[in-house]
Amino acid sequence: MFDYFKLAGPIIRSLDPEKAHALAVRALACGLVPDQPRLNLPALETTLWGLRFPNPVGLAAGFDKNGEVPDAMLRQGFGFVEVGSVTPRPQPGNPRPRMFRLSEDAAVINRMGFNNEGLDAVARRLEARPRIGILGANLGKNKDTEDAAADYEKGAARLAPLSDYLVINVSSPNTPGLRSLQGRGQLESLVGRTRAALDGAIASGRRPPLLLKIAPDLNDEDLADIAAVALAGALDGLIVSNTTIARPDSLRSPQAKETGGLSGAPLFEPSTAVLSRMYALTRGRLPLVGVGGIATPEQAYAKIRAGASLIQLYSAMVYQGPGLVTRINRGLAALLARDGFATLADAVGAGHR
Repeated sequence: MFDYFKLAGPIIRSLDPEKAHALAVRALACGLVPDQPRLNLPALETTLWGLRFPNPVGLAAGFDKNGEVPDAMLRQGFGFVEVGSVTPRPQPGNPRPRMFRLSEDAAVINRMGFNNEGLDAVARRLEARPRIGILGANLGKNKDTEDAAADYEKGAARLAPLSDYLVINVSSPNTPGLRSLQGRGQLESLVGRTRAALDGAIASGRRPPLLLKIAPDLNDEDLADIAAVALAGALDGLIVSNTTIARPDSLRSPQAKETGGLSGAPLFEPSTAVLSRMYALTRGRLPLVGVGGIATPEQAYAKIRAGASLIQLYSAMVYQGPGLVTRINRGLAALLARDGFATLADAVGAGHR
């Protein structure tokens, strides 16, 4: 299949990053982006939380903040799509510029600040879409909300009937005080209240699983506390990890000193290390979603062997386009076959054996 991104990519990257992103979303919404070929790779199918994922490669939150193009992205080959982060009330986010390409490092820095149109706007879009493909909703809090848990309760109650899974995002570095909610005491309260709101929203029928997205910059004590909260039964899975506030010495881009969360290639090793640690701490009993720096089939496979049952990507598409999803899935199937794994599930955590 012709890779149009080889021609379009340089043009898109000549634009301001945020304008380029808005243009990409608009093109997808208008049907101007060709669909990727449908793959039939049974080894990549996996079932978690009663959901059948056709492949393990998902779109991370941040690309489709307002639920405008989930189905268009599913047609790009993703096995699942996560929209958001969504806050109860609309908010503009931080002042521009707030997104920066680090081309020399195959990375991105953003300090968007949960800019989105709010729960009602996103819910209306999700209500209007056909329930085709797996969709997750990533929940955030408004910047000026003092009772953080109240915002997550509202998000869970509104989006639970419209989502296949929900994510509590307390790990973005761009909302003041948000990451402090990962401490054990606050986390137990927040997760408990969100779970109760979720249960109340789904009086009967299937309740969507509740996941927590964590930062890659946590110490061992923080990770152990999160694992303990998760294993206590309030959470159904973890997403590891969000962007990092660290700035590796290896960064070469002049944009590297911008504040915000760093994603892309430099995040691969630290996020995979945290993923592996969380798999050990949870003793393989909790599904993990591996995120951070994935740009090749080999990197996707490394996340799976480190303990991920699913993976997500976003930043690598800035440099390689949506055709990357198909390349990763084909490569993953070949790597599983090479190592004698009949299914993806057989390879999860293989690096710990």
